[in-house]
Formats: sequence, structure tokens, C-alpha cells
Amino acid sequence: MLPVMKLQMLSVNVARPQVLVEVEGQQVISAIAKQRIALAEVQVGLTNIDGDGQADLSVHGGPDKAVYAYPADNWPWWRDEHAFVPGPASFGENLTVSGADETAVNIGDRFSWGAALLEVSQPRMPCFKMQLHARRMDIASLLTISGRCGWYLRVIEPGSAPVDAPMERVLEGGGGSVRDTFLAAFNRRVPEAARRQLAAHPALARAWKRALLRE
Repeated sequence: MLPVMKLQMLSVNVARPQVLVEVEGQQVISAIAKQRIALAEVQVGLTNIDGDGQADLSVHGGPDKAVYAYPADNWPWWRDEHAFVPGPASFGENLTVSGADETAVNIGDRFSWGAALLEVSQPRMPCFKMQLHARRMDIASLLTISGRCGWYLRVIEPGSAPVDAPMERVLEGGGGSVRDTFLAAFNRRVPEAARRQLAAHPALARAWKRALLRE
């Protein structure tokens, strides 16, 4: 029997690319500074939520990174261990959720959200723009060490979704957990056989297959 998992929707967040900061006279363009949607319902498309966008399509966006979710279940760790007080969209996520973290959500899990159907496709890789957005130069390294990365979802079936509706798991994907998949890509002590097993799951995005196989 499928284990019950409902992720409560705390906030739905979007942004268009804009100037995030200036570094040595150069503008850094990003859509990481997302804002909560005030509407009651949102359209979920194949590559993003309506109103959202990406600045650098070489590393962001596309079907395997259509929607980014981050669990508020991690907030106490950030607050208590590292004096960082997150809130909705602190990590540039589209969906701020609660009810499960990266240890309980697996690659290939499918969630219904309103009329939309989404599939967990990969962990989130930290980048320097997250550091600039959070105003913490250590946030990327802390995220990497801890595996508190959140996860991307691809959209299997687009549709409208109420912004206050939970995401309900309707299919257990059978892949590795998001955290195990993330840490295996960085930890040199993870055996090759374990990395290959994680990489073999068909729902895992190709970029993460390469990272696990160290290609």
C-alpha cells in the first residue's frame, strides 16, 4: 500500500529575471528573488509556473527543472545550527512545502497538485546566486554538506492548481531518496556500484546521471 504523503503548500513563489546585485560593476541577472503569488490559482506549464522565468537557461529551467520545491522542515536546522532564518522563497524555490524532507522524498515520486501531475526529477545543485540572494557566502557549502537541497520536479500533466492546495503523492517512484542521490554525487567514498544504481533510475534527470557516474 502506498505510504500516505501530503506536502502542505506554505507558499507558491515566482519571479521574472531581474538584476539581483552588481558585482565589480557587473550586473548579476537572476530570477531567484521570488515573491509569493497572491492569486488563488496558478497555471502549471511544462517548463514553469505561470509568471516564473529563468535568466540563464544553460543551467536553469527546462523540463527537468520546471518547478523547484523546498521543505520548511529544514528551517529549524538552518536557524538553530547556523543562525540563518529562512522563510518562503529563501532558497529561490517555487514551492515552499512542509510534511517531508529530502530523506523521505524519492526520485520518481509523483505528486498531484490540483489538476497538475509532477514528478521528482533531481536534487537542486547550489550556485553562487543562492549565496548572493541569501547574503550568506557559506550557504552553498552548508547545503552541499548537509544535503538539504530541495528537489526539482518535471511536469507530467500541466494544469491549474490552487495555491493553498497540498501536493499528494500518488506514485512512489522507487528511486533513491533526494538526499542520498545528492550526497552520492559529492561524496567520493560512495561506492561506484551504489552510484550506478542511483543513476540507473529512469526518472533521474540526465545531468544528475552524469554527476553520479562522474562523467
